[in-house]
Amino acid sequence: MTDFKQKTVVVAMSGGVDSSVAALLLKEQGYNCIGITMKLWDYELVGGNVNHESGCCSLDSINDARQVCAKIGIPHYVLNFSREFHESVVDNFIAEYLEGKTPNPCVLCNTKIKWQTLIERAQELGADYIATGHYARVVHNAQTQRYELWQGKYKEKDQSYALWGIKQSSLARTLFPLGALTKPEVRAIAEKYGLKTASKKESMEICFVPDNDYRRFLTQVVDGLEEKVKDGELVTVDGETVGQHKGYPFFTIGQRRGLGRGFGKPMYVVETDPRHNRVVIGDEKYLYSTELIARSVNFISIPHARGGVKCQVKIRYKSPAAPATIYSMEGERVRVVFDAPQKAVTPGQSAVFYDGEKVLGGGIIESFKRATEE
Repeated sequence: MTDFKQKTVVVAMSGGVDSSVAALLLKEQGYNCIGITMKLWDYELVGGNVNHESGCCSLDSINDARQVCAKIGIPHYVLNFSREFHESVVDNFIAEYLEGKTPNPCVLCNTKIKWQTLIERAQELGADYIATGHYARVVHNAQTQRYELWQGKYKEKDQSYALWGIKQSSLARTLFPLGALTKPEVRAIAEKYGLKTASKKESMEICFVPDNDYRRFLTQVVDGLEEKVKDGELVTVDGETVGQHKGYPFFTIGQRRGLGRGFGKPMYVVETDPRHNRVVIGDEKYLYSTELIARSVNFISIPHARGGVKCQVKIRYKSPAAPATIYSMEGERVRVVFDAPQKAVTPGQSAVFYDGEKVLGGGIIESFKRATEE
């Protein structure tokens, strides 16, 4: 076994089974491990405490991480990143919804907190690496001298979609111990070593919206929001007013519920208009787009996309990757042209570019070109 005793790694410990096993495996490999739990937010500030503080960032989760660290024999610390998290993630989440977009806060948390703030703190501790329990892989390409991000081997749990924002300098100092494992294998390892988190359930909601009700969250944190956005116009793509809605921030592209009845056919949200507090609806054909523009693009495995790069693009975490060509634009933006129209391209979500299992890069969807416009 390779001896890593001279290498120190900070392991992000959420109190779940994945990060627990990540720390265990690194300790078994001989790394000098330090368990770190990041305190990112407080229940009294975000509300929706349906789990009685048993979810992420709760006292229970912190104690679970501490007990796992004690079990495997590594130190454990809690670091308060709540200010950085609120400024970088929560404020952005609120602002994006108020602009009529549908953000993915996990992407920003990974980019700004786990792979920026945490790495800076790890450096202060003299650590060589940081590690997490994500199902993804880091591969060093000797020919290009770039660190590449690859999907996890266990496709049912692959989390590369939310990691596209990691920079080269950070990826070079990142370890993903679970990249080649399946979830059942991870739980089996935890059970074998008697870790408390072996059978702990996964949390699927946005961490700072523990009741999974973002509408409740927005109305709680934005003073007077319901009053400001109520009674907005519900209009068709042709401009006909067909009803009222309770506020554009509470709708997302592709949504069918909450639009009322009497249209004679299924109708969907195809656009939101924050400036005029309108929600635009249409039948299914208006959901398809041939192109999109993505901003804040970060290329990982390639330096740029000048001249056009053929790849596969995912427009949301659970969607299949679709064949497309990406073209670099000015200002860290790209134009994505799909081989076939894609359904419900949503501003605020991430467009992530793949070459098979390899992540080329990604960006935030800024706008789209509807197929009916051609």
